[in-house]
Amino acid sequence: MARSGFTLIEMAVAAGAAATLLVIALPSFQDRLTQARRSDATHALERIQFAQERHHALHGLYAADLRSLGSSSLSPEGLYEVALQVGPGERYTAVATARTGGTQAQDGECPAISLSVVQGFATLGPSTHCWNR
Repeated sequence: MARSGFTLIEMAVAAGAAATLLVIALPSFQDRLTQARRSDATHALERIQFAQERHHALHGLYAADLRSLGSSSLSPEGLYEVALQVGPGERYTAVATARTGGTQAQDGECPAISLSVVQGFATLGPSTHCWNR
C-alpha cells in the first residue's frame, strides 16, 4: 500500500525556504512602504502651497500660520507634523516632520520633507528623491 503526502523533513525544508525568502523580501517591502507613505507629507505641503498662493493673491502676502490657511498641523493621514515659517519678505518654508513613534519615524533617509518658496519659486527639500520625483 503506497502512502501519499509529505514527510516531516520535506515540510521543514519548505518552511525553511519560505522563511529565507521572507527574510530577504521583507526589508525591501518595508522600504517601499516607507517611500509610499512619504506622499502623505508631500500632499500636505502641496496643499499648503496652493493655500498660500490663494492667500497671497487675495491679501498680497503669505499667511503667517496654518490656521489662516485652513490647514492642520498634521498631515492628512496623521503621519507627519507640519510647521510653517514665513519671511522675511516674499518667502515661506513648510516642513513636514515624521511623528515620533509613528510608522514613518524609522525613515532615516527623509525624516523631514520641506517646501521652500521664495518670490513664487518653489524648492523641494531635502531632495526630489524624498518627494518621489
